[in-house]
Amino acid sequence: APPGHTQDGGQDTSFRWQCVEQPIGKLLFRRFLEGAPEFAAAAALWSEIEAFEQCEDTERGASAERLRSRFFTPGGAEHCGFLSASATAPPTG
Repeated sequence: APPGHTQDGGQDTSFRWQCVEQPIGKLLFRRFLEGAPEFAAAAALWSEIEAFEQCEDTERGASAERLRSRFFTPGGAEHCGFLSASATAPPTG
């Protein structure tokens, strides 16, 4: 495991384990994001990505376009400027 990924006893301390895979950790982290104005867009993006993952294949194109316009368009109220250009680029191929 990479340094800092586990602590003594082998307990996984990664972000993914604590804030994505553990239900209580996920809930608490989401509440933290939602309660901080500077992180509210990140919380909304996370919720929308989870909804996108559950939608039917026929709905994915329109859903992806809504995500791009809402969160990836500079100047928008919910623009997630902390994301890298490669993370927000439309898929190729």
